[in-house]
Amino acid sequence: MRTTLLACVMSLCSVASGAAGPHEDGVSAFERGDYTAALWLWRPLAEKGNATAQYLIGHMYDRGLGVPPDDVMAVEWFRKAAEQGDASAQLKLGVRYAKGEGVPQDDAVAHKWLTLAANRYPASAVTWREKAIKLREASATRMTPAQIVEAQRLAREWKPKKK
Repeated sequence: MRTTLLACVMSLCSVASGAAGPHEDGVSAFERGDYTAALWLWRPLAEKGNATAQYLIGHMYDRGLGVPPDDVMAVEWFRKAAEQGDASAQLKLGVRYAKGEGVPQDDAVAHKWLTLAANRYPASAVTWREKAIKLREASATRMTPAQIVEAQRLAREWKPKKK
């Protein structure tokens, strides 16, 4: 599981635009298990709007890495990254809404975020795109046709926020 997590972190970091020293140093700290240092390095980047750093901090709160596990804080950081168009954060946020973890359970909102994630993953990320689609379909089974139409409209009209 740790190997999968590191692969995910590394793939996110490799697509981060203009990876700065603190970002790379945070990756190194994370890889060696120094989560406190990683958080200390990534937090200023996240607060300035770096979506990758926001996602990674959300992941740390999600898993309790260097911080106590905190569903509400995980959602807060995932939302910041998701609103900028980060597909991994959109997937995590969709899952959170589907399960009601850190937010009220809401299949329509989950459907929206999972649709966005599925649409934003690059062609090379087939597994992640398929996961988002499968989770979206599971949410749809608990929704009325009108709720599905509304969730599709919300996804269609969604625009990323620039930080």
